[in-house]
Amino acid sequence: MNRSIGAMVCAAMLGFAALPAQAETTLRVTLQLPLASHLGQNLLVFKEEIEKTSDITVEIYDSAQLYKDNEVPEAVGSGQIEMGVASLARYVGDIPAVDIFYMPFVLDSEAKVRAAAAPGSPVRGPLDAAILETGARVLWWQAYGGNVLLSKGAALKGPEDLQGKKVRVFGKWLGEWAKELGGAPTLISGSEQFLAYQRGTVDIGMTGLSGVSSRKLWEVMDAVTLVNNADIEFLVVMNEDVWQGLTDAQRAAITAAAVKAEIAVRDYMTEFEKRAVEEASANGMTVHQPTAAELARWKAASAPVIDLWLKDAGPLGRQVLDAANAL
Repeated sequence: MNRSIGAMVCAAMLGFAALPAQAETTLRVTLQLPLASHLGQNLLVFKEEIEKTSDITVEIYDSAQLYKDNEVPEAVGSGQIEMGVASLARYVGDIPAVDIFYMPFVLDSEAKVRAAAAPGSPVRGPLDAAILETGARVLWWQAYGGNVLLSKGAALKGPEDLQGKKVRVFGKWLGEWAKELGGAPTLISGSEQFLAYQRGTVDIGMTGLSGVSSRKLWEVMDAVTLVNNADIEFLVVMNEDVWQGLTDAQRAAITAAAVKAEIAVRDYMTEFEKRAVEEASANGMTVHQPTAAELARWKAASAPVIDLWLKDAGPLGRQVLDAANAL
């Protein structure tokens, strides 16, 4: 009897030991930029907050270790990875209306951009809803600043300077803009632009001041023109099935951390752009601020792009354009 009881106790103990420990939730995030970039540092803000307030662990894979920028929407939407950071422009194939932020000179001031990119705004709200239909939930937007043009030799002074030049672009309608001005657009991922400039794959660059700084593009380009024809936004997205599989408490923690991260990154960008101009200049770049007359020529030459985009963007495009113009 004693041996039988002992065996039962032993079996019970072994059975208990064999039970798996409760698995903690791990979310992997893919980022094309270096962790030192402001988008990488912003992910660290989210990681610190979420790990402090929940049982979620966040793993960040920076510098396109897992996916390039153009691969992120599909990777997240299909569930290959839980989270990712992608340029808003990468959704243009499914949702042409997202390129409202890249329509030339529509959102050409910080006040307009902040209003348009605010959660639930009449511009952003419909776009977030459309992206959700691809299988990815937008957690927050990451400000990347106004678009600038890079060149070798002299700074660009007007649309005629794009004539016959190969231009690095990162979105369909930025490509149409370059084409409208006589350039030859070449779609190049952010992680590959340094080599493209170094090798002369393109003559003219297109990026944000953050990219100039984090990638040290002054090593391969000589001048930057603060044309600000478009606003560059990145999105942090999560696979919708993963989101639905989380507990209410986990979703609440993620939402709160995302709000904190979004406020932090937009406020940071406001100050950063001012410093980035000084940094570019200090590292030998010529920094050109277009005059009022030059901007008028840029805008006049760019106007046909908006009409072309509206034909492709449909009712949603018209909806967000009207909302943007009403800001």
